[in-house]
Amino acid sequence: MQFVQTRGNDKNRPEAVSFSSALLNPNASFGGLYVPETLPDMGIVFLSEYLNSDYKHLAFDLLQKFEIDIDDDLLWEALDRYDHFDNSNNPVPVVKIEEDVWVSELYHGPTRAFKDMALQPFGVILSALARQHNEEYLIMAATSGDTGPATLETFKNKPNVQVACLYPDGGTSDVQRLQMVTEEADNLKVIGIHGNFDDAQQALKSLLGSEIFREELAGKGIRLSAANSVNFGRIIFQIIYHVHSYLELVRTGEIGLGDEVYLVVPSGNFGNALGAYYAKKAGLPIRKILIASNVNNILTDLIRTGVYDIRDRRLILTESPAMDILKSSNVERVLFDKFGSERTRELMETLNETGVYRLSAEETRVLQEDFAASYCTDAEGEAFIAEYIEKGYLMDPHTATCIKAYRTLREEPIPAILYSTAEWTKFSTTVAKAMGLDVHGDKEALNAISAHLNVPVPGQIHALFDKRIVHSTVVEKTHIKEEMLTFL
Repeated sequence: MQFVQTRGNDKNRPEAVSFSSALLNPNASFGGLYVPETLPDMGIVFLSEYLNSDYKHLAFDLLQKFEIDIDDDLLWEALDRYDHFDNSNNPVPVVKIEEDVWVSELYHGPTRAFKDMALQPFGVILSALARQHNEEYLIMAATSGDTGPATLETFKNKPNVQVACLYPDGGTSDVQRLQMVTEEADNLKVIGIHGNFDDAQQALKSLLGSEIFREELAGKGIRLSAANSVNFGRIIFQIIYHVHSYLELVRTGEIGLGDEVYLVVPSGNFGNALGAYYAKKAGLPIRKILIASNVNNILTDLIRTGVYDIRDRRLILTESPAMDILKSSNVERVLFDKFGSERTRELMETLNETGVYRLSAEETRVLQEDFAASYCTDAEGEAFIAEYIEKGYLMDPHTATCIKAYRTLREEPIPAILYSTAEWTKFSTTVAKAMGLDVHGDKEALNAISAHLNVPVPGQIHALFDKRIVHSTVVEKTHIKEEMLTFL
């Protein structure tokens, strides 16, 4: 399978590239993104063959259907990273919380967030490709809190790879920050910036597209890639767990094969939702994808009105910081899929130049065929957390936004799968606040919640508070490139 570019071809790159090429070099023409030329069939016939399959075999065969140019042995080595999750036989538990609602728990990996689902295998593949090509790579990552720890975890001490991770200083939870700044591997550099996630992501995309920066790296014998979901190597692994979650409901007799479900996805940069969209288009029986946002509700506005307008918007720091984003990169891939490269380039250039784009009424209707959206305030999220604690289920503030979407957006009473993207331990102060506990800081909150609810705190989370701070660099946005070059 070949991969094409969302904004068309600038004639300086091939019209289409292989999966490994898109993974190693994710920067496409005109600042666009790579997308698969076609999708494999994941309809009823495919699903029926995997009713008794474990997660890794489902993943292997689905990736094979994409015809990616990765050797089978390397693919299995990458998928074996799921053996280090809480349950090696089932890395993604699907838990029933209401008569017609299930939570797909994506956070049972080493950094306790859903980014592990893609980045654990992704890191194995990228570093192996770098070794095979005898090349050195700088992997850049910009994070709102979860991508950073997962990227550092998967690449630490890997040969042929160095990582520079950008995070907004003051814009993550204490646990998320500690997961990054205490990493000790020599091939890792963590850089705090005075700004927000959009600033970090814009810096990453600007450097990815900078010929001057690439030339400076080339002078050091280094190539450039990225671990954010601008890289399709991330997205392809995010398709799999949507298929798995659906099959889990079939296996347990909750639905019949072919029955439709709603998927409810907390969304910031839209990668998780994009994986759901590709699964739906490929044949997974999804009635609609319900997008849950926080008060940075740019996605809600887009899906409801067809207008993407950031001109007078300021990013608001919330209790669900992974969704504190105004520039959602992966929306572009949906635009391309629905409206083609010429229209996508027009829309994205208009956004870059004016801060706004507008879909036509017909384009908006087409978007709404697959998506609906709502947003949740911090106060509403806290109330949902408290409500479900009473019902015996503990969730983080991102998962809580899904409850609002589930209750307000379903058009028919059919089953819904909610996606839990982080363990409560990463946002313990918010959970403690929802419980009415008076605590100061993450460590006190973790201990208080654990004692009150008799729930364990994973050892890797507890250990963070005793680890040495290795990365203390915080810079202005204008100094990011200089800091990376100094590190290299």
